[in-house]
Amino acid sequence: MATQPTTLHLDISNAYFRMDSEEVRKARDAHWYARTDWGIAVLRYGDSSALLKSPLLTQGSAKWPAQHGVVEGHFDEWWQKTLLVLEGGEHNRIRRLVNPAFSPRRIAPLHAKFQDLADGLVDEWIEDGRTEFASRFAAPYATRILCVLLGIDENDWKKIHELASTIGLGITIQENIARIDQAIVELTEYAESLVRSRRESPKGDILSTLVDARDEDAGKLSDKELINLIILLIFAGIDTTRNQLALSVKAFSKQPDQWEKLASAPERYSAAAVEEALRVNPIGRWISREATETFQYKERTIEKGTTLHLFTMTSATDPAAFDDPDRIDLDAERSPHFAFGGGLHHCLGHFVARADIGVALSTLATRLTDLRVGEDAEWLPDSGNTGAVVLPITFTSRS
Repeated sequence: MATQPTTLHLDISNAYFRMDSEEVRKARDAHWYARTDWGIAVLRYGDSSALLKSPLLTQGSAKWPAQHGVVEGHFDEWWQKTLLVLEGGEHNRIRRLVNPAFSPRRIAPLHAKFQDLADGLVDEWIEDGRTEFASRFAAPYATRILCVLLGIDENDWKKIHELASTIGLGITIQENIARIDQAIVELTEYAESLVRSRRESPKGDILSTLVDARDEDAGKLSDKELINLIILLIFAGIDTTRNQLALSVKAFSKQPDQWEKLASAPERYSAAAVEEALRVNPIGRWISREATETFQYKERTIEKGTTLHLFTMTSATDPAAFDDPDRIDLDAERSPHFAFGGGLHHCLGHFVARADIGVALSTLATRLTDLRVGEDAEWLPDSGNTGAVVLPITFTSRS
């Protein structure tokens, strides 16, 4: 009788757990999944790809608050009705209504604004040869772009950034739940004022499109659905771009040859730079799914209700699927990564994220060389979503 491969246990709830550790690589080498206290961690590319397509799995993030001891309150009530965790007809109806607002056609005219914003922020510190990247570029860039998209006064960026950052406290949710609940209350009031404003005076922005979103089959978004969606857009829109920019800078700082390649031909390499940064160092460390019924996958019986965490970083750096997987290669033809999820829950704002991150990386590369990340950088835990708390960088100006 053949010996079954050994599955290892990964302590993904530990604040010191890291995806790029030898521990995780050993677990991936040993087997296609590892055991965790929060379910199964799927480690390899082929298995993540197959399971993302499975009709027996639904979005598995609804349990996130409860796994951290939060089962009631403003945050829990909001979270359980976000587009991230809804399923079936309710999810499909809302998604169908809002998809047109985030099409490439709607985003393309904003590229010039993204470029002006990126250049303006770099101008503030480029002569210093150093800056704290997280607070002086990533945060204002991500938040002010969100303001542009929704037609929010850019002077409000610090306020909504603080609220969005509070919601995104990750595995520290239980000890910070009072602050998080208050942030939801304040963002709800803010979103309600935005909706009132657009109903009184519509503009040509995405928010006005959402307020008026309707079709013959789906009807309209209810006020509660609209408010919930706006809070999600504020939170996810800021969190994704801010943290992915910091992670991308960290990744490129290790490969100056690829940074210089991007600088030499940004029009050619901008899209590849985004995809490679998302592949080797994504903000979303895993995608959560839940089994709707018991089924067999390979040698493992997956019981109904089991949570599966499909590890995006380990799947996208799987040597069985990628050549020289841990390195950025802007000329390589790569298989698709899963940094934006997959299936029905593929990220709604992926066109926006790809556009604004692409503009930012191209701008930074064409203006900064000799890019280095300080040893005193501080990072969020690697569980769920991650990013930089503090990211000091040094560089040489090209101008």
